[in-house]
Amino acid sequence: MTPEPTPIEDILATGPVLPVVVIDDPAHAVPLAKALVAGGVRAIEVTLRTERALDAVRAIAAEVPDAIPGVGTVLTPADFDAAAAAGAKFAISPGATPALLDAAWASTLPYVPAVQTASELMTVMAAGFTVAKFFPAAQAGGVEALKALAGPFPTMRFCPTGGLDAQSALSYLALPNVICVGGSWIAPRAAIAAGDFGKIEQLARAASALRAARPLRRVG
Repeated sequence: MTPEPTPIEDILATGPVLPVVVIDDPAHAVPLAKALVAGGVRAIEVTLRTERALDAVRAIAAEVPDAIPGVGTVLTPADFDAAAAAGAKFAISPGATPALLDAAWASTLPYVPAVQTASELMTVMAAGFTVAKFFPAAQAGGVEALKALAGPFPTMRFCPTGGLDAQSALSYLALPNVICVGGSWIAPRAAIAAGDFGKIEQLARAASALRAARPLRRVG
């Protein structure tokens, strides 16, 4: 019997590419999210790499109802509460620690920890997680590494992120254990800063065409 999807699986399955975005000016958040949604991309990872990132999440959550804003670069347990208060619908880390795994279960936010190795993956699985970010994907072995992990860990699903582009994404998306890929190419930081949201909509449309999006069943 196929396991029922978890909330995070439903979120990630809304499209083949999860944009990993860095927003310096919250004024860009709403037009960015609208451009992504217009291009067929609903789930958006706003990284906590800038001082105004949570303001950007707050704006997207309030003004773009079709978007599913989440936060990336979650490094501390406190990030969960701050992200939830801003209206985030999911959280993602570039790694995993016992404190983060515990905090994730105490949080209302669906969570994606990150792994590189089989041992890290076993730790994440032991904590009850069925989806992991594979990061940095290109540097950690790429497609061949994920193929190898599929053997001993057939129930795990992955979102590879790091070093991907529109061309290499296709190889990852062809793997049955890949639920989506993460990438910054879909919303370049320079294009955001320049307000070139037409370009971002085009990139989002092209990314959405990489694989047919699956319907969202539930969020959070």
